[in-house]
Amino acid sequence: MDTELAQLESQLEQLITLYGRLKADCLDLRGRVARLEADNRQLCEKLDRAGARIEAVLEKLPEA
Repeated sequence: MDTELAQLESQLEQLITLYGRLKADCLDLRGRVARLEADNRQLCEKLDRAGARIEAVLEKLPEA
């Protein structure tokens, strides 16, 4: 009985340790996702601005 309790205690400690690591990893990944989403928004805005500039240049070109 004591060995079973010791084994369960050891497994519980492993689970708690793993939970802590996974929680930290999850927080790190959430931060990375937020940064990547912000980068993505900035890149989309740059593409929109570049597209608008191209449209403006095309409008100035004489028609053939």
